[in-house]
Amino acid sequence: MQRQNVNTFLLVVVGMSLTGAIYLGYTYTWFRCGEQRQCLKSGEQRKCSNSGLKEHQKNLYMHSPQGLLNKQPSVVGPEGIISLTPWLAPIVWEGSFDSMLLDSIYKQQNITIATTVFALGKYTQFLTAFLESAEQHYFVGFRVHYYVFTDKPEEIPLVKLDKERQVVVLKVPSSTRWQEITLRRMEMVENLIEDRLAYEADYIFCLDVDTKFYGHWGVETLGHLVGVIHPGYYETAREQFPYERRPESQAFIPSTEGDFYYGGAVIGGLVKDVQELTKTCRVQLDIDAAKSIEAAWQEESHLNKYFLYNKPSKLLSPEYLWQDFKAKTKEVKIIRFSQVIKNYAAVRPNP
Repeated sequence: MQRQNVNTFLLVVVGMSLTGAIYLGYTYTWFRCGEQRQCLKSGEQRKCSNSGLKEHQKNLYMHSPQGLLNKQPSVVGPEGIISLTPWLAPIVWEGSFDSMLLDSIYKQQNITIATTVFALGKYTQFLTAFLESAEQHYFVGFRVHYYVFTDKPEEIPLVKLDKERQVVVLKVPSSTRWQEITLRRMEMVENLIEDRLAYEADYIFCLDVDTKFYGHWGVETLGHLVGVIHPGYYETAREQFPYERRPESQAFIPSTEGDFYYGGAVIGGLVKDVQELTKTCRVQLDIDAAKSIEAAWQEESHLNKYFLYNKPSKLLSPEYLWQDFKAKTKEVKIIRFSQVIKNYAAVRPNP
C-alpha cells in the first residue's frame, strides 16, 4: 500500500513537471511571437536581432558563390520567351500577369513607391516627358513619390500629378563629367534611403531621366530585388557582355561567368534591399577610386557584379527598358519604357 502511494505521488510530480514545461514553452513562444509582431508593428524590426523572423529573412537572399561555372541562362528559347530563371526568379513579360488581380492585392497594402531620377545640367529637358508619361502609365492609382536630384531646381517643370503623388526636388552639386554623375548616383541613393526613404517608402525604383513610358508599368514589377535585362544584350553570349574585365577593378567579372547583362537605367526592390545594393556598390566604387580605376560602364558595371552574386528575385524583360532607335522584335510585344533618342554631344558636359 505504501509503495502504491509512493508511485502515485511520483506520477503526480512528473505530470505537474510536464505540464509546467509545456506551459512555459508555450508562454515563451507566445511572448517571442508577440515581441516579433510588436517589432513589425512599430517599424523597428531591425532591433529584434534575435528573432526567428529576421533569421528567416536573411535566408531569402540568393547569394551565389564566386567562381561557380554554370550554363548561361537564356531569355529566348526555341519555343519562344523564357519566363523563369534557373534560380526560379520570374522574368516579367506581356501575358505573364493579370494587372487587375495584382492591383486588387497590392491596393490593400497601402504601399508607397519612391522613384529617383537624376536631372543634372541639360538633362532637365527630359523631365517633362518623363513625369507626364509616368503619370499616364507608371503605378497608376498608387502612391508615388518622385525624388529628383538636380543642380538646377529652378528648371524643374510643374507637371500635373494625380492624388497621393508628389515631386521632391533635391539639390546636388554640378559636375563637369557625365561619368562622375553616374559614379555618384549609388552614394546619393544610399544616403537618401538612410535619411528618408527607410521611413517614407516601401519600394524604390531608380530610373534614368532620359526615358519615357509608353505602356503599363505596375505592381507586377515589385519584388525584393529587381533588375532589368538590357535590350542590347539579351541574345548575346556572356563572353561578349560589356562587363568590367580588368581583375584590378572591384567590378571585375571573368568571361566564364555571367547570367544576363542588366541595364543600369532600372534598379528596384524593397527599400532595404536596394539600400544594401547601393551601399555595396558605393564601397566598391570607393575602392576603385582610391586606385584611380573607373569601371567600363561606371555604376552599371558594379551593378552587374552585384547581381551576379546576389541574384535578383525578379527580372524585368526588355519591355521595361527599350531604346527608341530600335525596332520592336518578335519577342517584345509591347514597349513599356524606353530610352529616348538624343544627341549626347549636345546634352553631356563632356565627350
